[in-house]
Amino acid sequence: MTLNQRQEDILKKIVSEYIRQAEPVSSERLKNKYKTDLSPATIRNEMQRLTDMGYLYQPHTSAGRIPSDKGYRYLVDELVRKEIEDELIKNEIEKIKEIEDSFSFLRQVNRILSDSSSSLAFSYLPEEDFCLRENWASVFKGPEFSDSGYIKNFFSMVESLERNIDLFEIEDFSIKVYIGKEMPMPRCREFSVVVSQCFFRKKKTVLAMVGPKRMPYNRNIPLINSVIKILREK
Repeated sequence: MTLNQRQEDILKKIVSEYIRQAEPVSSERLKNKYKTDLSPATIRNEMQRLTDMGYLYQPHTSAGRIPSDKGYRYLVDELVRKEIEDELIKNEIEKIKEIEDSFSFLRQVNRILSDSSSSLAFSYLPEEDFCLRENWASVFKGPEFSDSGYIKNFFSMVESLERNIDLFEIEDFSIKVYIGKEMPMPRCREFSVVVSQCFFRKKKTVLAMVGPKRMPYNRNIPLINSVIKILREK
């Protein structure tokens, strides 16, 4: 079932608000934040329809709504399809793309990505079995990481990502996003990965942004897209 324009608009706002606040989103919050002409009752009705269609869920009866994997997927597919880029990041990558050493280049790419996102920047050279991970401190500021079990699961997921990178079906210079239950490894349903495969100095390189499902997709997808576009043009 396709969404009408009003449902799509409400879904996007709920996803954006939940990514920003990490709290269930109510009809009243949408009404007050976005100054919409729709009444809270109309918004609630549409939220219920989105819930019935599987795009949202309600953690408990009196709460607002949270995006489901399907809800995130709706937003992500649009972002990937539009191939949005970040001009500032493109300029930063242009400055370093002449670096000859692959390890030095990856360190700089990771630095640029981590400085621009709240997610973990992950890069991997399969030929050398060399992996870089950067931005732990920023990732751990998220409210999800107040739970020690969540932290443990995140570390385990990142380690599993490196060991099982071949499970991710990535085409050269394209972006794939794995959300929650789409992750190809077990026990990773609370996390998401924005990942791409490209080449630097003829060496296969995997770049990724890793974090909770509540990651800023509208930031991470353009970041990765900007890097692979520059490398594709080399």
